[in-house]
Amino acid sequence: MLQKLTIQNYALIDNLEIRFDKGLNILTGETGAGKSIILGALSLILGQRAESRYFFNQQKKCVIEGSFKIAGFHLNSFFEVNDLDHEDETVLRREISSDGKSRAFINDTPVNLTQIKNLGERLIDIHSQHATRDINDPDFQLLVVDGVAGHHELLADYQIKYKAYRKALTQLQALIEQNDKAKADLDYYQFQFDELEKAGIAADEQESLERELYSLNNAEEIKRNLNGAHFLMHEGETSAIIQLREAGQQLSVVEKYDSEVEELHERLKSTLIELKDIAAEIEIIEQRTITNNARAEEVNTRLSLLYNLQKKHRVNSNEELLAIQADLSEKIAQAVFGDEAVEKLQKQIAAAQQELEKLAAQLSANRKKAIPVIIQKVLANLTEMGMGNSALEIEQSPVAPQPPKGRAGVGPALGPNGMDTIRFLFSANKGHALADMSKVASGGELSRLMLSIKSIIAEYTALPTIIFDEIDTGVSGEVANKVGQVMERLAQNLQVITITHLPQIAGKGNSHYFVYKDDSESATKTRIKKLSENERVLEIAKMLSGDKPGESALQNARELLSPPTP
Repeated sequence: MLQKLTIQNYALIDNLEIRFDKGLNILTGETGAGKSIILGALSLILGQRAESRYFFNQQKKCVIEGSFKIAGFHLNSFFEVNDLDHEDETVLRREISSDGKSRAFINDTPVNLTQIKNLGERLIDIHSQHATRDINDPDFQLLVVDGVAGHHELLADYQIKYKAYRKALTQLQALIEQNDKAKADLDYYQFQFDELEKAGIAADEQESLERELYSLNNAEEIKRNLNGAHFLMHEGETSAIIQLREAGQQLSVVEKYDSEVEELHERLKSTLIELKDIAAEIEIIEQRTITNNARAEEVNTRLSLLYNLQKKHRVNSNEELLAIQADLSEKIAQAVFGDEAVEKLQKQIAAAQQELEKLAAQLSANRKKAIPVIIQKVLANLTEMGMGNSALEIEQSPVAPQPPKGRAGVGPALGPNGMDTIRFLFSANKGHALADMSKVASGGELSRLMLSIKSIIAEYTALPTIIFDEIDTGVSGEVANKVGQVMERLAQNLQVITITHLPQIAGKGNSHYFVYKDDSESATKTRIKKLSENERVLEIAKMLSGDKPGESALQNARELLSPPTP
């Protein structure tokens, strides 16, 4: 329920706070006092667009905040999906700056406009005299039947499994298309795969072959320079090793006189050993370096093959060629074994379809039982509200078959909510043919019909706060009193806020709020006050007879406020 509504800087409102009660909340006031302004402000936290030209003060931002008690409305999933903290007392806030920029918050967490709209629509249902969209919406009509059928868990189970079923059908279609394409391209894929497999590609061979080819192509130069290095180090009369050996002999003569020289001599010995090892390794490399034109040609041929394959497949490495080879292998397997995968998925879909049909049949049976209950209760309510000649029929028809899904065949007659479509047909007058409700009922009649329907839903499910904006237009006298009684019953199960000009309805309220204009300051402002019992008597008396009600009007008002004697 809506516990508190705070409005800052909107239209004729500079700062307003309204605390609503349980049950039936009545809003009255003269035309133009600002009752609809309050609803307009409330619509902002339902995600409606806002324009700064409607601000009370163009230099300040507009802030609308609603505090809601949401326990029992099964909204946990919404908060989980949107990664929001679920609080039994949840606050929706909308801030609009003078430049038109808007920010939205749920429990002080920034959200986008779609998120606050989705939550707001689950918490508040605003119904005006001309708001006939819902009542003619097939989804709403189905919701009415399902609400009375009371199969929430069964329907939720069906919807989860139906979603998975539709996903599997989409997967099947894609798999069939992939399978057909793989078969059509099998020869091409096989040729490319065989070519790569025959090449026997290794991931790291290209770099090794390139190094080997470089060596083979420069073998003579390598051998000549290695020979030169070995000669200078080891073989010549003035080779480095001979020179260092002689230097060592010189040091050995004087090392006994100086410990530092002894240490240097040891280091020189180590250097000689290292140089001899280097010279030996140079000699080994020189001896194995040979001019081998045949091997160079062989390596060159291998590298050319790799380069051509890379160019053909538009890649730059052997690793990428191997990835292409693996992908080709998968495509070949798809062509060879794809039918088995299709058949397996088709069997899974068939089993899922059978289970869905059983669940849908249960849903359909429950709806069939609920329909007479709805018709009887709606017509009873309408009779009570002065529409005793009304007729209502609820058609329960199969959903249209789904289009073919590749080789899965024609889909079953199943929809997101089962195998049924629901259509309400209505006539407000005796002897007139039943038709869609918007075509055969006036605004006032549709309002009473919606009131009747929602009062029935409230018996079976937890509805959000319902706001009726002057839906009692066009009724008076005893009919107005009956409309008030229906609202009173509706308010036993949920919070109802209604804007009315009828004293018969105003007298039914648990709480009464008076909206008025305050001209005492430099700018006119909309104000609201919760009326005491005596103030309610006076306000209802004014609604009955004008600004200066007599004693008879006051007494009549007291009678409207007094509960009937059993």
